Amino acid sequence: MKKITALVIFTAFLIIGCSGNETIESDLGIKGGPDWVNEGTQAVSDKDGQLIQGIGMAPPMNDPSLQKSTADNRARAEVARVLSTFIDSTINDYTSSNGSSNTSNVERDIRSVTQLALSGTIIKGNWKDKRTGNIYSFAEMDMEKLDAAIGAATNMNNNFKNYFSKNANANFDRFVEDNQE
Repeated sequence: MKKITALVIFTAFLIIGCSGNETIESDLGIKGGPDWVNEGTQAVSDKDGQLIQGIGMAPPMNDPSLQKSTADNRARAEVARVLSTFIDSTINDYTSSNGSSNTSNVERDIRSVTQLALSGTIIKGNWKDKRTGNIYSFAEMDMEKLDAAIGAATNMNNNFKNYFSKNANANFDRFVEDNQE
């Protein structure tokens, strides 16, 4: 009888746990922190343009300069992570639209150009949490830098360049929407 009761209780918890929509808050809730710290890494399309914003954090270290540099590098890495996801999505869309399965050259070229665009990532701010000593860095890359780098690439597949030029804004807006859900 105890086994049946335990099984019924376990099943009830399982059903309750799996029902409904899970809500995930993007607000880290760091008291006194600027909005950008609490909003976290994101892709945005607004009046300021199409931007990838990365947030990096470094815990207290014996060397404050190293701590800030670590937070800056982590913020840049977050921009690179989001940009990589966008590039993967764009390559998949390009492949689907052209019916081509040979994307290795396009993928290699776009990754090379993406590295150039990432070098234009700017650290826009830092914040130190007085309670914990953690330093947060805010990095931002304007997608116009990627557009310009792709447009200027001399060895890139022209079909991909044309596809990217025509579809970049719509693809980025869709990417932003898909990642906000």
